[in-house]
Amino acid sequence: MLLNLRRPPYRTYSITQLCREFGATPRALRFYEEQGLLSPTRRDSARVYSYKDRARLQLIMRGRRVGFSIAEIRDILDAYDEDGLAAQDAEALKIHKRRVAQLEQQRHEVDEAIQLLEAASQRLAAKYPEAAVDLDS
Repeated sequence: MLLNLRRPPYRTYSITQLCREFGATPRALRFYEEQGLLSPTRRDSARVYSYKDRARLQLIMRGRRVGFSIAEIRDILDAYDEDGLAAQDAEALKIHKRRVAQLEQQRHEVDEAIQLLEAASQRLAAKYPEAAVDLDS
């Protein structure tokens, strides 16, 4: 029995494939390229994305979904490029904790705003009961 020890073929992706997979727009991918977050090669005039670009895009999309800035995402990706996975994980942990603190602060501010608006709504409803009836319909 012969074993095939060759590496599998190097997988590449088109901009259309990545946009479809991640729900991104071509404009977004070009923007991430301009920002230095992705580095597709060119085949004629077409962008060709590597498996590494795909993995980076996955991190970018997750980061954007939770509100990371482009600079924060760049810091995470650069940490991997410069010092490897452990450094990337340490940088990501620092940024994640900072973002959680920001979101908790926002949640507190939203809760306060809701309380103020509910109190004001109750005062207005008591003052103008006919307006409150129209809103309940």
